[in-house]
Amino acid sequence: MSNFSDTHFFRAPQEKRVEVSEVISKVCDALREKGYNPISQLVGYIMSGDPTYITSYKGARSLIVKVERDEILEELVKHYINE
Repeated sequence: MSNFSDTHFFRAPQEKRVEVSEVISKVCDALREKGYNPISQLVGYIMSGDPTYITSYKGARSLIVKVERDEILEELVKHYINE
């Protein structure tokens, strides 16, 4: 029988940190495969926050909502400046 005066710790498994650049790459690949223009779809998503701009094909929509839109924008600007 358990003693109710003891404190028990429960550690939830931590989700693996998603790399923003990897998310962008996978989402763009899925958009291209479905025949969409990744640039216009990503701009629509970033500007509106509406995830329906991103296809659900290959889990792209589920993947992109794991990353904040400002993180996506930051990654895109960093990449542009470094090129």
